[in-house]
Amino acid sequence: MPLEQLGYVGGRLDRADHIRMNPDQAAQALASPGARCLVLDGLDPVTQDSHLLMEPVATDASLDDHLLLGLDDEQRPVFVRLAQEVGSNFFPSPRSRAIVTEIPADEVALYGAARSLVHWHGRHPFCSVCGSRTSPEKAGWARRCGACNAEHFPRVDPVVIMLAEHEGRVLVGRQHSWPEGFYSALAGFVEPGETIEEAVMREIKEEAGVTVHSVRYVMSQPWPFPSSLMIACIGQADDDALKLDETEIQHAFWCDAAGVRAALAGKADAPFTAPPPMAVAHHLLKHWADAQVAPPRPSA
Repeated sequence: MPLEQLGYVGGRLDRADHIRMNPDQAAQALASPGARCLVLDGLDPVTQDSHLLMEPVATDASLDDHLLLGLDDEQRPVFVRLAQEVGSNFFPSPRSRAIVTEIPADEVALYGAARSLVHWHGRHPFCSVCGSRTSPEKAGWARRCGACNAEHFPRVDPVVIMLAEHEGRVLVGRQHSWPEGFYSALAGFVEPGETIEEAVMREIKEEAGVTVHSVRYVMSQPWPFPSSLMIACIGQADDDALKLDETEIQHAFWCDAAGVRAALAGKADAPFTAPPPMAVAHHLLKHWADAQVAPPRPSA
């Protein structure tokens, strides 16, 4: 399926695990003449001439303050500086959204990885086991407690985002805080002890009262706000009766393929406003609509 403008995917860096695991090699990479440092404004990207802004690594740079993102196509190390204060910043800023159409896709993916990792470090200065202070290790891909020696790794939170399908229509819904007319696929976090398929079935049942089966995976997207992995799926519904959890969902309805196509095209008479191409929900809806067989045209 086409993935044009899908945000934060398409990374090309060699993540260089062999360097991360070797402190001497990591230090050599930081000190190498070709090493570059990705510039961030807090957690927002900084661009120049339609590319992410990269600067030479400072001569006095410390490995404790930097994270090795990987090696570029020319085998040059790429780092990002760790921030002491990152705040909550759980949601994308206008700037972090805008770059999806401004810079190459692999650089958007690079920014997404850097943002997630810098945010994780800023939010985890203390050990979750004993409460003592932790410090970066493995070139920034882990933190270790100086008191109990516990090791902590960056987290990724799996989220299912899904369409329920029934007799040529799919279910779309909207949250209370969304702009008027905006609808998307339902979504929710995968809980401990359940599979992706079970999470899809549970979330649709909880939010819309719809029972689904035959769940199939479509695609995924890293969502760095702060560290989710969006797992897009489609499930078959037993019936179309809705019983909404109104604390989660303000409104939902079943939409046919013509309505979905109109929404994706941004038509004025579309039944809803669709998510933008940077979001996996847009591509999930397109994937479903593209698979629907158009009704035959009446003969002349």
